[in-house]
Amino acid sequence: MLSQKPWKPELVLRLLAGLFASMLLGVLIVNGYESLAGEVGKRGRDIFIFIVGVFSFHGVGLVLVNVFLRQHEISWAAAFGFKSPRLGRTVFLAIVVGVFILPIAWELSDLSAKALRFFQMPVEQQTAVQLMQNATSRWHLLFQGFAALIIAPFVEETIFRGILYPTIKQLGFHKAALWGTSIFFALTHGNLMIFLPLVVLAIILTFLYETTNNLLAPIVTHSFFNAANFVYLLWLKHKSGSL
Repeated sequence: MLSQKPWKPELVLRLLAGLFASMLLGVLIVNGYESLAGEVGKRGRDIFIFIVGVFSFHGVGLVLVNVFLRQHEISWAAAFGFKSPRLGRTVFLAIVVGVFILPIAWELSDLSAKALRFFQMPVEQQTAVQLMQNATSRWHLLFQGFAALIIAPFVEETIFRGILYPTIKQLGFHKAALWGTSIFFALTHGNLMIFLPLVVLAIILTFLYETTNNLLAPIVTHSFFNAANFVYLLWLKHKSGSL
């Protein structure tokens, strides 16, 4: 059972406002880059957008969460249950859940792609996936792997499951907490083809956090999920001879 969190709604709103402001600034930076660079900058456009996206959301998000915890006078470990007992059991459960969710997510992605084609809507891969497919530098791939396996799972789980979910739930909106944060999580990835599988993933990650009372569990599952997809894309690049 998830323990009570001392999160003050007004401070949660400040955190979200800061995050949205940073993301808006990131969009303005990208637009400015595109207008100034013109045709010359198109070659490095994708990696630039990816780096700006990582720093404007994950980088700033990490700083804002740290400030948020200081305002509540609580440590990371105490806030998110990192020192909870039975750590080995928690990690093992997280990996088992990751193995379980992978084929379901892949099937849902295929189903979403078929539905989009049926309604004559464009079927496009997520920007990060497109960037990886087109990457020619191992340094680019290394940075993407670090972002996908380490940065994204930690920051996203902290914000969505660690802060937003318990805040809304403790206000008395249990269903809105589950569905609202799950849909919001999927929407932030900005891709219709993976929207449904990400909603399902987010719901499972929420239940995992509720079960273990340790945010490390959804972080590990999220990281495992991203790692499996990253390795699969690397294998496809190797198979095509572009790696």
